[in-house]
Amino acid sequence: MSSTVHVLNGPNLNLLGTREPGIYGAATLADIEALCLEEGRRHGFDIVFRQTNSEGGLVDLIQAARGARGIVLNAAAYTHTSVALRDAVAAVGVPMIEVHLSNVFAREDFRHHSFLSPVARGVICGFGPQSYALAIAAFARLPAAP
Repeated sequence: MSSTVHVLNGPNLNLLGTREPGIYGAATLADIEALCLEEGRRHGFDIVFRQTNSEGGLVDLIQAARGARGIVLNAAAYTHTSVALRDAVAAVGVPMIEVHLSNVFAREDFRHHSFLSPVARGVICGFGPQSYALAIAAFARLPAAP
């Protein structure tokens, strides 16, 4: 059983720290990566941390996670639009936890629908960078997939 958790990030998350800090906070993607690495160490996981602005690139990253302990996925805007990402998650057979920095249900109506939630093990949103740490900690408490 792999001890690797892939933390995958979608479009515009490379702009964290300067992008709408009232919504997304002041933490940068590098800050979130450091948080994930520390949480991974705490639970004995190796963390692979990636970001892409490309939908196809995100599909490639999901496919590259085959055999991993889990995927923490913040697909950002693609959450609400991408059947391709939903299908990639379903195809790889790796447990996935969907995360969002903001509470998407307290925002615009179009953000209330997720193509990913039906294939996710769980959804964590609204806790800022801690959403990621909570997802990694959840994998330590969930039974590993066969």
